[in-house]
Amino acid sequence: MYQPHLSPVAGSLALSALVAALPLLTLFVLLGGARLRAHWAGLASVAVAVVVAVAGYHMPARLALLSAGEGAAFGLFPIVWILVTAIWLYQLTVITGRFEDLRQAFHLISDDPRVQAMIIAFCFGGLLEALAGFGAPVAITGVMLMALGFSPFRAALTVLVANTAPVAFGAIGIPIITAGGLTKIPYTEIGAYVGRQTPLLALFVPLLLVALVDGRRGVRQTWPVALVCGAVFALAQFTSSNFLSVELTDIIASLAALAAVVVFLRLWQPRGGEQARADLSAVHPSASDGPAGSASAPGPAAAVGTRVRSEASGTTQGPREAIPGPRLLMAFLPYLVVIAVFSVANLVKPVQRALAATTTDIHWPGLDGQVLTIAGKVSSTTVYHLPWLSSPGTLLLLSGLLVTAAYRITPAAAVREFGATLFKLRWAVLTIAAVLALAYVMNLSGQTITIGSWIAGTGTAFAFLSPVLGWLGTAVTGSDTSANALFATLQQTAAAKAGLSPTLLVAANTSGGVLGKMISPQNLTIAATAVGLAGRESDLLRGAVRWSLGLLLVLCALVYLQSGVLAGMLP
Repeated sequence: MYQPHLSPVAGSLALSALVAALPLLTLFVLLGGARLRAHWAGLASVAVAVVVAVAGYHMPARLALLSAGEGAAFGLFPIVWILVTAIWLYQLTVITGRFEDLRQAFHLISDDPRVQAMIIAFCFGGLLEALAGFGAPVAITGVMLMALGFSPFRAALTVLVANTAPVAFGAIGIPIITAGGLTKIPYTEIGAYVGRQTPLLALFVPLLLVALVDGRRGVRQTWPVALVCGAVFALAQFTSSNFLSVELTDIIASLAALAAVVVFLRLWQPRGGEQARADLSAVHPSASDGPAGSASAPGPAAAVGTRVRSEASGTTQGPREAIPGPRLLMAFLPYLVVIAVFSVANLVKPVQRALAATTTDIHWPGLDGQVLTIAGKVSSTTVYHLPWLSSPGTLLLLSGLLVTAAYRITPAAAVREFGATLFKLRWAVLTIAAVLALAYVMNLSGQTITIGSWIAGTGTAFAFLSPVLGWLGTAVTGSDTSANALFATLQQTAAAKAGLSPTLLVAANTSGGVLGKMISPQNLTIAATAVGLAGRESDLLRGAVRWSLGLLLVLCALVYLQSGVLAGMLP
């Protein structure tokens, strides 16, 4: 049986951590520096991870390759499954023309694209994160912004940045529940701590979205409504996580923020919306169709996005026609169905238990029982959980079937659209499989825990660096839940050694993870593919990384202060 060691390279933890970081450095250098397409960067990084596992960590090559295979399978299901069904559901609204009504409905709330970014990317995206998670909010809200006239780059970057503050409580609080299960700290206690960290991020995210859409001018002209949106979301997130329900936190916060924006707009309207609309469809220089002599593979939203941009000037001018109630209901129907299906699946306990019972556990052949953890226990990661019925992707498929019936789409047309969506996502499928293969090789060989242990060895300064581990874990795996699975116990142990609060640092791991989400290659691929920029993930990485690092620095400072002078902020 293989058991990883913390310091396999010359007995040095620092040197071992440097070697263990080589796959990640390869990924981000090839993606962000060399501008290599994401699937090639991902495959190259997997190769480096396998070499490091075998040569540096003395893991048998057979086990390293089997680890990559299990990770790729997890990438395909549930991650790719969620992406495919989310895009397919959106495409059903496009082929029936219903999305035109939905677009008109959003214009009736506000014609200002800066406000639309808050409503769709932040409020509605937060609701989708609460119910589904795993990339579904990025895919769905990205194509929605495209159809409203946003340029591809701006739409993708906006939804990536928006998909931050809700992530900690996403998928009915799964990241926090996972951390509680691993550390034996009550998850309600962890949630209360997280609820005193992420609201500070939520307060400023709508302002960042406005800056992304319309720069400083947009911030000057729309800051009151952006502040209302962020403040109400933050207050509701704090209140729910501390006094109501960890599981329902994002649902309550998203709906409260949406209601607050709608009410506030009845009392006050921002200036400059017409100019912002005129500038909206200008393509970002780095988001062109591709470098000279090349062409990017079109994403599923490319055709509709092109049509919308070409008609943008005509569809956003003049008085808006009132949409009859039945048409309005049918326009919102897919998303009402999604909310209803996910609410029943996750909030009705008998249904939740019945769905959970359908999960099939596959003991990965040749790998299960052959790998130990650092602590010498048999690794549970080698058991592949197949939630074939409870997966968000399957629930989205069910939602799509209900919408197909309600829209009276023929089965042949629905199947044809599903096949077309799957074909257009082929490179995204390869990328996500490669990224998850990378994560599994690094985790099972011990590379990830080496990096984490080296960072955790900084003593009391670890309070400042604690969120970095969550950020790193989510950046690698694309999941805050996975980041907690990797590092929650390590955070707890390091806190005890440094004389810090274990709950604070486990919460910091969760909060830091939300900021790694926007630069995760998995999420970058989902966003790029959704808006028709497949192969241009490197542009999105460079656009998102400064926001990710800037917010991470703020969070690190907050956690450090909460470990000392601001301890009174904590429960």
